[in-house]
Amino acid sequence: MPRSAPDFGFEEAAFAQGALCVAGVDEVGRGPLAGPVTAAAVVLDARAIPDGLNDSKQLTHIRRTELAEAIHATAQVSIAHASVEEIDALNILQASCLAMRRALVGLAVPPDLALIDGNRVPQGLPCEAQPIVKGDSKSLSISAASIVAKVCRDRIMVGLAQQHPGYGWEQNAGYPTPQHLEALRNLGVTPHHRRSYKPVHNILYQEKSVTG
Repeated sequence: MPRSAPDFGFEEAAFAQGALCVAGVDEVGRGPLAGPVTAAAVVLDARAIPDGLNDSKQLTHIRRTELAEAIHATAQVSIAHASVEEIDALNILQASCLAMRRALVGLAVPPDLALIDGNRVPQGLPCEAQPIVKGDSKSLSISAASIVAKVCRDRIMVGLAQQHPGYGWEQNAGYPTPQHLEALRNLGVTPHHRRSYKPVHNILYQEKSVTG
């Protein structure tokens, strides 16, 4: 059975209730062992929605990149991050929420409503919010946010890969692939690794045990 494409129904329902500005919010990068977690907030122009928006995971790299450019050209976009240090200090869930808050606050026009991908609303948002499970495959605004967040974070990881070759970040974006795990064991932990994540923590603990 084919997947249904996201539509503008959630946004139109909010407009019908009196909202003037509705943002879609999504984050990427909870699972990687390295790099920031990245969130995007996108307010689409209903008259200029790029064709082909979908959950970023359902798109090819080339198509994601093309759509990200189209979204930046036609919509209000704000992208924000939570750092590796913040992830380790707060935990990944709270760091993801922090990145979402920052993305919403960064919008030029404060939204009346944020449509959030997932099953919970982060605390401290600057507006009302509605969680939507699998929202990146249901809401066009959330799918747009998922696309620009992923393209942005992937580019960050490509840049970090040039500083720290061998971990494969230009391909794996910091996720725990076999290549990445082997490089961790052979090359060690970089400043961009999340020390609270078990594979990284275990290697640091082993190093401490050997040198202690």
